[in-house]
Amino acid sequence: MKDRTGMTDMELVKLAGEGDDHAFGLIVSRYEEQIARTVKGMLGETDGAEDVGQETFIRFYRSLKKYRGDAALGTYLSRIAINLSLNELNKRKKTISLFKKDHESGAGEVLYPVNEPERNDAKEIVDKALQKLDPGQRSVVVLRLLQGYSTKETAKILDLPLGTVLSRLSRAQKNLKEILTPLI
Repeated sequence: MKDRTGMTDMELVKLAGEGDDHAFGLIVSRYEEQIARTVKGMLGETDGAEDVGQETFIRFYRSLKKYRGDAALGTYLSRIAINLSLNELNKRKKTISLFKKDHESGAGEVLYPVNEPERNDAKEIVDKALQKLDPGQRSVVVLRLLQGYSTKETAKILDLPLGTVLSRLSRAQKNLKEILTPLI
């Protein structure tokens, strides 16, 4: 078998589209870490995050022949991951809404386990702060600041005007500062 590690993304996509599972495996290897960071940035360290990461590659595999290469493969996969993450967040919101309706106690709602051990790890604190952002703001922060995409690339991935990305980023940074300042 020919060594394919030096092949371009488009060459691997073409081979994977022709049924070459090894080529698809190389695509997954190249991008699994990036997609994991994107999904965990959106959803936090949850079981759902791992499922969304896997679903990203499943969706891509099913649509291999539709990928034309207009966007870089990493950008294309990030777009799938963001969309699936937003879907997961909407499902969670509906579940929480149903839970609140069915279990009104009047004493306040606890949405996360109270017994979760507190850690002073900076990454964990930032991850928790990210989870408090509106999903639209969070997606911009994850792509722009955590994944390092340019503002233009972020706008393209999210299919938003450049000005919207900039305003969401500005509001998100302000909100993160408000969330994090008392913790520092």
